[in-house]
Amino acid sequence: MEHLHDIPPSLNALLPRLITRARRLADNASDADDLVQETTLKLWQTLQKGTDIDDLDRYAMTILRNQARQRWRSDRPTDPLEEASAAVPPVAPARIACAELAAAVEKLPETQSQLIHMIAAGETSPAVIAERTGLPVGTVMSRLARARSKLRTAMGIAQRAPVSELF
Repeated sequence: MEHLHDIPPSLNALLPRLITRARRLADNASDADDLVQETTLKLWQTLQKGTDIDDLDRYAMTILRNQARQRWRSDRPTDPLEEASAAVPPVAPARIACAELAAAVEKLPETQSQLIHMIAAGETSPAVIAERTGLPVGTVMSRLARARSKLRTAMGIAQRAPVSELF
């Protein structure tokens, strides 16, 4: 086993620069120390093999950078996303229900579909609808009730169930 006094002076001279650079590359001092140790070990092993290194400083910094990259790659979180963590609920069922409802409205008698279209356009007062169509308020209300009943049947919703069951 080699002794510490056998470490070349050029390697000892690199340690302060390696430590400084490792602290920039690592998240904390402990990880930086580990990077310096791993780099020094690889560099020492290379020198022990008798490999001729032209620029020891540059070679050591390259090893340090590669060690840091290797750590970054291995530290990446790879936890799969849970299905329950979806931030946006699926919109397909609502779109399908809307398309089916639009088709059902088109199948209503003209007198009923016209009133439903007015409701869909934002008019919610039977009195205003009656005024615009020239129909009595009672007629508007009964036609809307029949139209809603037919739409519930067409959409498979119970007569007293909330419309939210559609989605």
